[in-house]
Amino acid sequence: MTAGNAPRQKHILTVVVEDYFQVGAFSHLIPNGYWGRFETNLQRHTERVLALLEETDSRATFFSCGWVADNHPQILRNIVEAGHEIACQNYFHHPIGELSREDFAKDARRSRIAVEDATGQGVEGFRIGRGWIGPQDLWALDALAEAGFKYDSSLNAPLALQGVVHKHRGPLGSITEVPASRLSLLGKPLLLSGGNYLRQFPDWLLQKSVEDWIEANSDPLVFYFHSWELEADQPKIAAASFLQRLRHYRNLDSMADKVRYYLERYDFGSIAEHLELELQPAPPRPADDLPSEAETWVPDIRSDAGKIPLTLVIPCYNESETLPYLEKTLARFAEKGDSIFDLYCILIDDGSSDDTWDLLQHHFGALDRFQLLRHETNKGIAAALITGFEQVQTEFTASLDADCTFAPDQIFEMMSLMGDDVDVVAASPAHAQGVMHAVPAWRSCLSRGSAFMYRCVLRHKLTSYTSCFRLYRRHAIEGITVCDPGFCGVTEILGRMDLAGRRIVEYPAVLETRLLGQSKIKIFRTIAGHLRLAFRLAKQRWLGRPLPGANTSEMQTAIADSNDGR
Repeated sequence: MTAGNAPRQKHILTVVVEDYFQVGAFSHLIPNGYWGRFETNLQRHTERVLALLEETDSRATFFSCGWVADNHPQILRNIVEAGHEIACQNYFHHPIGELSREDFAKDARRSRIAVEDATGQGVEGFRIGRGWIGPQDLWALDALAEAGFKYDSSLNAPLALQGVVHKHRGPLGSITEVPASRLSLLGKPLLLSGGNYLRQFPDWLLQKSVEDWIEANSDPLVFYFHSWELEADQPKIAAASFLQRLRHYRNLDSMADKVRYYLERYDFGSIAEHLELELQPAPPRPADDLPSEAETWVPDIRSDAGKIPLTLVIPCYNESETLPYLEKTLARFAEKGDSIFDLYCILIDDGSSDDTWDLLQHHFGALDRFQLLRHETNKGIAAALITGFEQVQTEFTASLDADCTFAPDQIFEMMSLMGDDVDVVAASPAHAQGVMHAVPAWRSCLSRGSAFMYRCVLRHKLTSYTSCFRLYRRHAIEGITVCDPGFCGVTEILGRMDLAGRRIVEYPAVLETRLLGQSKIKIFRTIAGHLRLAFRLAKQRWLGRPLPGANTSEMQTAIADSNDGR
């Protein structure tokens, strides 16, 4: 601030339009391709930001990635209608080290087009979606200048340029750099102007640092925060580590008051205002000038008789937190497979003690080809699967976990493995070409250890027996029973089919960690159950003692069919 009656200096405010599942802290858990599966809170917390800016008579530059522009264009239009500037980030969030110069330029252009098409306002500025641009990455500023951007706000500047608005001049033109304000700490630049630092550091320290910075610099303070930081009540990512949860959730409930302090104490405007840029309508663009998107590959598995009849069977137990995510995941799978599958879905509430049944009715009750079933008491995942199997009318059935740790899109490739002589395609993340992404070590050890044990007992030598994610022919599951209705019963289903002579092939699957809600597996109880089951399967194979509940005549028929050349 200036003394006397002189007008107060106007500083720069920037806001990143970002949802809770897009943040850097969770990037290794939630790939960009999973964003569309989450229930969004973007509109709600963006409205809170706009209300706060209106109350404090502040103006800001909002940075949006292209994905948000394509999927939530009205939110960006609301920002423009409120009198703020819109600039862009990458289309998805990539740190600078993940992109070549060519890919960086294409990605920035794609995002710019998406934002301009959503808002009708020309985009003049850019900020990288994740991390910062370092002094060794100045080629990115050259690429932005060549693309016609007027300014960038991504640079983790050298000490001599901390917080100083300056021109970057490259071989292909110049661009104005508007870096977020920093202090020097032990010779290293330290952000002091918002975001995670504002939430984590003591208020008195940040407030004093900002005052000192403003007194020492003639340039404006460049302040920033993320829209999701003004919403304390947001879904919790269960797979996040303690440090990640601390980084993301700590002090969210006080963030609005922290931001309000600075907005009421200082005057803030947009980057365009400071640089005296006159914002123009988005330029007209011919349709063939739009950047093309890579098509998602789908195996050619269409049947000569038309669409393939497929039923998804999904057991649910205390999954109230995951059902919105499941709904979006299934909707995307149905859209992608519309020309391939004649799709049905059976969801079974296995005696949940939370709101699962009511939420199943809310999300799926009115949808065509969805059937909802309910156990009055909790019986176990295998029992729920069998309840679903009893209702199946289609030739093929896929069983799927409600938490979507296995993406249903993998069913396309699993179906391509379903030859005429195959009864079951079992997903295996432990396969040599499979992937376990951010999966807890205990789950990996349980899967691999039990697989070794079952390979010693069963005919098929699979790399995984515990996965619920499988594709079955209808005749393989007709009349199936289990003596263990819980988690071990999922393995028992496969074991019974193995000993009955069914042909099982493996698909090298990708297993993600559970993102929402809590796992229901009791580790030691499950280990004991697998030991009991392996002993029972061994007695049947080598001593001819049927498993409890086995349909002996059906098994003998299946074995005879197998011996006849199946």
